[in-house]
Amino acid sequence: MNTVKRIYQDLKGDKIIWMIFIILGMYSMMSVYSATGSMAFKVRGGNTEYYLIQQFVFVSIGAFLAFMCYKWNYINYSRLAPFLMVISIPLLIYTIGFGTEINSARRWITIPWIDKTIQTSDFAKLALIIYVARSLATKQEYIKDFQSAFLPIILPVIVVCGLIAPADLSTAGLLFITCLLMMFIGRVSLKYVGLLLLMGMVLASILILLGAAFPEFVRLETWVNRIHEFWYNPGDTYQVNQSKIAIAEGGLTGVGPGHSLQKNYLPSPYADFIYAVICEEYGLLFGGFPILALYLWLLFRCMTIVTRSPKAFGAILAMGLCLNIVIQAFANIAVSVQLVPVTGLTLPLVSMGGTSILFTCIAFGIILSVSKFVDEARQQKLELIEIEEDHASHH
Repeated sequence: MNTVKRIYQDLKGDKIIWMIFIILGMYSMMSVYSATGSMAFKVRGGNTEYYLIQQFVFVSIGAFLAFMCYKWNYINYSRLAPFLMVISIPLLIYTIGFGTEINSARRWITIPWIDKTIQTSDFAKLALIIYVARSLATKQEYIKDFQSAFLPIILPVIVVCGLIAPADLSTAGLLFITCLLMMFIGRVSLKYVGLLLLMGMVLASILILLGAAFPEFVRLETWVNRIHEFWYNPGDTYQVNQSKIAIAEGGLTGVGPGHSLQKNYLPSPYADFIYAVICEEYGLLFGGFPILALYLWLLFRCMTIVTRSPKAFGAILAMGLCLNIVIQAFANIAVSVQLVPVTGLTLPLVSMGGTSILFTCIAFGIILSVSKFVDEARQQKLELIEIEEDHASHH
């Protein structure tokens, strides 16, 4: 108990964000263990602990990476931003041409010596958000100028989102919206934000034309089918129907951990539809509402960081990373209750995954790094005020 108390006292930054991070990790362990039961019998011969151990390893490595990112001064990420962009764009191009195809989508590249895949868009998301935050912060004095401020921001956004979109439109759209909001927070003129939105629509039109000509690279048919099902046949969508049954079965208090029946019928119950499994097993009171509250709480805490941050880069970076996590979470939950078409987006830090877990943890670590240095700057300011007041009282 004393050890836990000492660790708590030694941790700097926003303690509530630390708590949100830990609780989401706990939900991840419990829900993935339950949701992968059927897959364990089919793929692993009944070894139900395999996916639990795998998830524990990813969450543990992710927690270590989050701690290392938290310890590092967040200003260093600004210096890294151009190099991260230089790495991410060739990686995305390589993925389009030579990536590993899974479920008719080419989003991964395989690391041969460990026979594991990584999703390059997760790295690109982080790189672009850091780069946009850096660009907005360093150009605050002339942010209204088109050539000096807008072009260096808009081109990377269009290029990165355009390279992600052919195989993963949902992730590209999420990243595009995040960058739009970051530009709004960064005081970019609304006419330029609107122009970026227009260019996004042009990019979408080009992708549709490319999808018709090169269906093996652009998943146009999948996009059309999902939108068509959502608008015209909402009752015929198998995944969403099973998801709604799971949420209804869970009710307020749930059927109990490990007792979900719909996980046997839901496609990807451990990834895209893990929220439905959580609702079925823990109910709305102990699963559905707390998950929503945690992501909302994260958003409010990051808004507090923005208002207290003495540097624009820290404020925009923390908010950009937070928005990307929270919007993705809400998009995942919205799919489960049929508010939006099926997207394929996972529930951040909760769904089973490798690179998605690791890069979400890194994002949390960077947010906590910003929070730590904001608190230290505030503490130094208070100490200076006290010294000045003491000095004045002696005179």
